[in-house]
Amino acid sequence: MERVRTLVIVKYHRPHTVDEAVSLASEPNAVILAGGTVVNAHPREVDDAVIDLQALDISGVESVPGGVRIGAITTLREMVNSDLIPRIISDLAHREAPNTVRNAATIGGTIGARDPESQLLTGLLAFGAMVSVVHPEITADHPIGALLEDPGLLDRSLITHVTIPDGGTAAAGRTGRTPLDTPIVLAVAHRDRGGDLTVAVSGVADRPVAVEPTSLEDLEPPDDFRGSSEYRHAIAGVLVGRVVAAVEGGVR
Repeated sequence: MERVRTLVIVKYHRPHTVDEAVSLASEPNAVILAGGTVVNAHPREVDDAVIDLQALDISGVESVPGGVRIGAITTLREMVNSDLIPRIISDLAHREAPNTVRNAATIGGTIGARDPESQLLTGLLAFGAMVSVVHPEITADHPIGALLEDPGLLDRSLITHVTIPDGGTAAAGRTGRTPLDTPIVLAVAHRDRGGDLTVAVSGVADRPVAVEPTSLEDLEPPDDFRGSSEYRHAIAGVLVGRVVAAVEGGVR
């Protein structure tokens, strides 16, 4: 019989400043707790020191020059309901999880979880989102693609904000077993104000990845019960073509 593992909290911290939270994050077995949906769903095989971020002032959505800044503990529900969030990103946040989870899950936790099939992460990658991370020695803004490629950049650190550029045009296309199912393959395209095009795809690697629309032959999608590698590769080509054409047509 499989043993059921529960989260054993040996220490609980509720810091009131970001610096305090980052210092606590250096503790052995420290776990960041924002919405709790990831920590509770995937408890680890060690006892944990939990750092609850709810007392920190890093939530909410606000306009900034050239974009929108989202606090790390802003919930997906708040993103869906905000008029400041680009429509495509708002829709992807809505599709990320059922309503009960959206009420608790946060954008920072979603980035930290690095779900390879995350619709929201795929959209943030296409938009070129920048993630503000406070490390023990410095504060740095990382492109979300760098964090997806190297999760070690979040070791002993804390996400505080995510900034998404505004303007431009965007489109998303997906294939799934049902309209509400997690997509087998998802493609999101975004052309920014300067005319630069970025296309991101999930379902073709161990994380959402940015791709060149004309150079998809190097993709090596995984096999699983929902689709073979060959199927995913073919579908990715179709979806990328569709979203690029939609963006060229001016879809917001």
